[in-house]
Amino acid sequence: MEKTKQDFLLLAANASLEAGRAIMAVYDNKEADFHIELKPDDSPLTVADKESNRIIVPRLSTTGLPVLSEESKIVPYEERQSWQKLWIVDPLDGTKEFIKRNGEFTVNIALVESHTPVMGVIYVPALKELYWGIVGHGAGKITQCGYDRPFADTGSLLNASTPLPCKRDGRGMVVVASRSHLNDATQQFINDLVSRHGDISTVSKGSSLKFCLVAEGNADIYPRFAPTMEWDTAAGQAIAMAAGCKVTLADMSGTLSYNRVDLLNPSFIVYNSKLNLGTR
Repeated sequence: MEKTKQDFLLLAANASLEAGRAIMAVYDNKEADFHIELKPDDSPLTVADKESNRIIVPRLSTTGLPVLSEESKIVPYEERQSWQKLWIVDPLDGTKEFIKRNGEFTVNIALVESHTPVMGVIYVPALKELYWGIVGHGAGKITQCGYDRPFADTGSLLNASTPLPCKRDGRGMVVVASRSHLNDATQQFINDLVSRHGDISTVSKGSSLKFCLVAEGNADIYPRFAPTMEWDTAAGQAIAMAAGCKVTLADMSGTLSYNRVDLLNPSFIVYNSKLNLGTR
């Protein structure tokens, strides 16, 4: 593993923990006002999103790399197109789940090189779970990862990790779908899977936890036919790929790329590499 990526992993992990602390300070305060605003696309924004962003961006900026964050002003493509290496951040992925107080929200931090995610960190503050992956070097999960205990070095982070994927009890195909965006196209895809593979089970999750379920082996496939942005998927894609999974466009013509002119993702599928999906 390159030393630079070790350094980046440690930095991103600790930044996500510190952001998680700030998020949970709002979440755990039952009297707190989330100060919910609606962005131009009608997605919600809370004080926790802003506070997480305020913490993460300066810490990542110490690397000298640009940061593309959902909650920062988006730099025009004319300037971004020269960025061959950058951070892509969602300070609070799953804001709807945060508002519902169901715990299914995450902090997403990804390192992207030449339009491809090469490292990702996803922290789940409500569960105190940290997922990480470096493409070509493996992925891991840390449980009981408190946001009050930053990692002193990369070695302590790696030693606390369980390698991904893990072995799953039971058999049968498991499909993970969005808790808030299960649309007709996704349902039709699931129906097609049933017709080809027989009975399957489905599980619903919010935020980038859907990537994590496939990466750790607790689900086999995650089809996404509803809108997502680059910051929703970059960290999850890196972790899934580092765990040996595939991330392809829905038509199987390629994979998701990043720092594009249009930051809106096309439809995609995340799946266990042992599955043969063929062409669609």
